Amino acid sequence: MQSYLRLTTRTARQAIRRTTVSTTRSMATRSIASPGLQLMRQSVANGQVRWHSCSASCSHASPASFGYPSPTNDKSRVTYDSSVTIPKSQKAVYFTETGGKLHYGDIPVPVPGPDEVLINVKYSGVCHTDLHAWKGDWPLATKLPLVGGHEGAGIVVAKGDQVTNFQLGDHAGVKWLNGSCLSCEFCTSSHESNCPEAILSGYTHDGSFQQYATAKAIHAAHIPKSCDLAQVSPILCAGITVYKALKSANIRAGDWVAVTGAGGGLGTLAIQYAKAMGFRVVAVDSSETKEKMCRELGAEAFVDFKKVKVADAITEITKGGPHAVINVSTAEQSITDACGYVRPTGTVVLVGLPAHAVAKSPVFTHVVKSINIKGSYVGDRADTKEAIDFFARGLVHSPIKVVGLSELEHVYDDMEKGKIAGRVVVDTYK
Repeated sequence: MQSYLRLTTRTARQAIRRTTVSTTRSMATRSIASPGLQLMRQSVANGQVRWHSCSASCSHASPASFGYPSPTNDKSRVTYDSSVTIPKSQKAVYFTETGGKLHYGDIPVPVPGPDEVLINVKYSGVCHTDLHAWKGDWPLATKLPLVGGHEGAGIVVAKGDQVTNFQLGDHAGVKWLNGSCLSCEFCTSSHESNCPEAILSGYTHDGSFQQYATAKAIHAAHIPKSCDLAQVSPILCAGITVYKALKSANIRAGDWVAVTGAGGGLGTLAIQYAKAMGFRVVAVDSSETKEKMCRELGAEAFVDFKKVKVADAITEITKGGPHAVINVSTAEQSITDACGYVRPTGTVVLVGLPAHAVAKSPVFTHVVKSINIKGSYVGDRADTKEAIDFFARGLVHSPIKVVGLSELEHVYDDMEKGKIAGRVVVDTYK
C-alpha cells in the first residue's frame, strides 16, 4: 500500500496536467456524448477547462482514500455506524496509468465529506464504460490513479454531518453520476447528468471496485432492503440508462422497439423494461445463447446479425421498421444500420459509446423519412427511483454471473471478446 500511496502523490499531480492537455486536444477535433461537453468546449475555447476532473487537492476525490489529508473530509464531521467495524484499509482494483496494469490490493478506506455517505460496497456490476475508462477509449481523461466501477450496491456505514436523506444501515447505490452542482440550468431542469461540474464514479471519482466507496448523498441511490444487492447492482447504471433511453424514444404502448446489442448487460435489461412499458421488442445480437436469453426475457423476435441482413429482417418482422431503436451495441455499423431501417418518423436513440464512432445518416433519407437521432445519457434522480421500483416490483431482473473482484481483469478480457451474456457482477470480498 505504501508504494501505491507514493504513486498516487506523483500521478495525481500528473493527472491534472494530462486532463487539461488531452481534453483540450480532443475537444478541438471531435464532439463527444458526455456530460457538460458543450459547455466544456466553450470553456476550452476561452482558455479554461471547466470539466471537473478530481485530483489530490480536490475534496470530490475523497483524498483520504489515497492517504491524503483533507480539511473537508474531517472525521469529526462524520457519523459512523458503531455497530460495525470499519477497517483502515480495504481491497480494491485500481490502475495508475491508462491502459496499464490492473492492481488488486490494499488501499485506505476513504472518509466521506460533509455531504457524502460512505457505502460498504458488497457487489458491483461491471459496465463496458469501466473498460473504456481503463483503456482510455474516450477523448476525456480519467483521474489517476483510479478505482473504477459505478454500479455498487451496499450499506451506508458512515455519513457526513450535512446528510439528511440517508440513515446508517440504509441500503444504497453508487451510480455513474456521483454528484453535480444542483444549481445550473441542467440540474434545475432534471438534466443533472449534463451538469458541467458533474462528478462521475469510476471516472473522475473513485468508484465501486472497492469495499468502501463515497458518494454524494443527494445523488446516491436508495435501494429497498427487500432487494438482493447482487441482483440490483446492474440497475444502478444499465437499468437506469436503458429506462431513460426508452422514455426518450417517445413511443406508445404497442409500438415496436429494436434493441441492438440485446444480449449484453444493457440490452437484456432494455428488453425487460420495454416489455414492462408495453412495447414490442425485436432483439438484435448474435449466438444461440443470446437468442435464447433474449426470447426468455420477452423479445418477440431475434435477428442474428451474423446470419441475415439486419435491415431486411427487421423491416419484415415489424412491417415497416421499428418505431424506435435503442442502440446499446458497441459497434458503429449498428448505428448506421439503425438509421436506415428505423420506421419513418421513428427515433434512433444512441446509448452505447463505441470508441471513435460516428453516427451516419444520409441527409436525403433522413429528411424524407423525418427520422430523429438523439443521444440519451444516464437518467436523473427521478429516473433512478422509477427504474429501481420496476426491479423491486419484480418486473425486471438482472441476468448476472457473480465472480470475485480479484477476477476483474479476466472479466474485461471476456468483455472485449464479446463472450459475456447478461451482466457480470463482482463480489468485493472475493
